Formats: sequence, structure tokens, C-alpha cells
Amino acid sequence: MKKLISEFIGTLWLVLGGCGSAVLAAGYPELGIGFVGVALAFGLTVVTMAYAIGHISGCHLNPAVSIGLWIGGRFDKKELIPYIIAQVLGGIAGAGILYLIASGKSGFEIGGFAANGFGEHSPGGYSMLSALITEIVMTFMFLIIILGATHSKAPKGFAGLAIGLGLTLIHLISIPVTNTSVNPARSTSQAIFVGDWALGQLWLFWVAPIVGAILAGIVYKYISSEKE
Repeated sequence: MKKLISEFIGTLWLVLGGCGSAVLAAGYPELGIGFVGVALAFGLTVVTMAYAIGHISGCHLNPAVSIGLWIGGRFDKKELIPYIIAQVLGGIAGAGILYLIASGKSGFEIGGFAANGFGEHSPGGYSMLSALITEIVMTFMFLIIILGATHSKAPKGFAGLAIGLGLTLIHLISIPVTNTSVNPARSTSQAIFVGDWALGQLWLFWVAPIVGAILAGIVYKYISSEKE
């Protein structure tokens, strides 16, 4: 239960910190943090939680990460579903807190609410195929980073930094394409509040990250076959 509570809190923080920066701080003319600030915010949520709860739950914060670690032989199958449930619920709680804050402004309209999308709902107008490729490849690389940084032979104490910076880079690349998911829990949390098109496109932000994570788990298990 302690692990699940940790995953709930960590995913809440990821959504509140990352999506919150996009909704509350990115749009100010001249003073807004922009894409770079949002990318950094997502990375910082992972870095801070890696050192806060990594020793308790492993700090997955992401169903795709849990699945990739399981495929890569780093995570027990019996914990997979409870972790995913805790992550999704934590993400929804984070989005709920963000909604309560954002709706306190006069004239508030939910708009995109940092939801992930493609086609007309992509920040740059990218197609479904572009979004699919982006999310698969970015999640693949994210899991390669995670599996490598947490390997028994990797330098100790730096995994959180490598993973957080990796997520920052992923956002710098892919925010214009999909608003960056690589995390079904993060996508679900925002889509629930936006409804409509966001729920209609949510399937891609479950399928693509999971496919990318599974491929990464298989590949890394092959290229790094040394015993843990």
C-alpha cells in the first residue's frame, strides 16, 4: 500500500507540476515560460519525485514505465495493475487540483487544458500518423534511458537526473506534435476534464506509449543481458 500511495502522490505531482505549468504559466505575453519552461517543469517533477519516493515505489509515475520495466525484467507482474490504477487516480487528482486553481480566475474557459491531441488538436497541426510515431519513439527512448540509468552497473545516485533530463528533452522535441504524452495516466487525467475530442483521441496516448515501452523493454533486455 505504501508503494501505491507513493505512486499516487508522485503522479499527482507530475500532472500538477507539468500540466499546471502549461495551463497557468505558459501563456503570459513576454513573461510566460513557453515550451521550454513546460518541458523543464515536467522534467523537474520527475527529478524531485525520483529522490522523494524512488526508494519506496521506484517512482514510475507512468503506466508505460511500469509496463516497460516489467517487460525488461525489472518489475513484478503482480504489482502491474495496482501501480497503473494508482498512477491514473493520482493523475486525475492532480488534474482536479489544477482545475480548481485555474477555474478561480474570472472568465475561465477550460480550452485544451494541456490535453494531448493530434490533427487540429495538435499544437503544430500534426497528423495522427505523426503523433503515433512521435509517441512510440519518444516513449521507447524514455524507457531506454530509465532502464539504463537504473541498471546495477550504472553510476549510482544519478538516475533521477538522467531520467528527468531525458523527459525534458522529450518534451522539447514533441510538445509541438502532441503536447507530449509518453504517459497514459497524464493523458487520461487531462482528457477527463476536457471531454469531447480529448476523450475521442485518448486511445492513441495509451496505445503508442505502451507499444514504445514494450519495444524498449525487449530491446534493452537483449542489449544489456548482464545479471543485475
